[in-house]
Amino acid sequence: MLDAATLLAALPRWCAGVRAAAPELNELDGRLGDADLGATLDKCATLVEQALPEMPDTLEGIFNRCAQASAKASGSSFGTLLTVALMTSAKRCAGVTSLDHPQLAALLVEVVTTLSARGGANLGDKTVLDGLHAIHTALAASPEGAEARRVASDAVRTALDAFRDKPNRIGRARMFADKTIGMDDPGMVALLRMVDAL
Repeated sequence: MLDAATLLAALPRWCAGVRAAAPELNELDGRLGDADLGATLDKCATLVEQALPEMPDTLEGIFNRCAQASAKASGSSFGTLLTVALMTSAKRCAGVTSLDHPQLAALLVEVVTTLSARGGANLGDKTVLDGLHAIHTALAASPEGAEARRVASDAVRTALDAFRDKPNRIGRARMFADKTIGMDDPGMVALLRMVDAL
């Protein structure tokens, strides 16, 4: 069950985990892109952390405030996708005090659909969308008593294993499609590090 108090308690851990993962994400992104994924997310985390003292006490308000913070971070397209995901989550949580596993899964469907429309990626292109979809599927099938973070982490790890030997089909990485076979998608790794930080 996700409520405002749980999310507020998790945000400092999320910020710390994202900052710790920044060098790894820059290195992974440098193989396929601009090597700025980690730097962008580090800036997002710093801005979210600065906003913590004024964070609202509703799910909608927290997601909105985090979206506003991440929107200020310039850099990779992943930062824009994170902002859009947070905005989508805020809209979904309007008037909602808590989310159980099926409701979290439904929220992720909406996030994936919105991000696909915004970024042009589809499921199967070996992007963060595939990781989010894997979390959705796992949460939808999990019992309410299961720890959501563990379910999500296991799902992203499984998705990374499933896509490692496939080529990237979207973004700058698609220009190096053959070289991406055997490599993890940086966005999917970023998702895993964010989930584990929670």
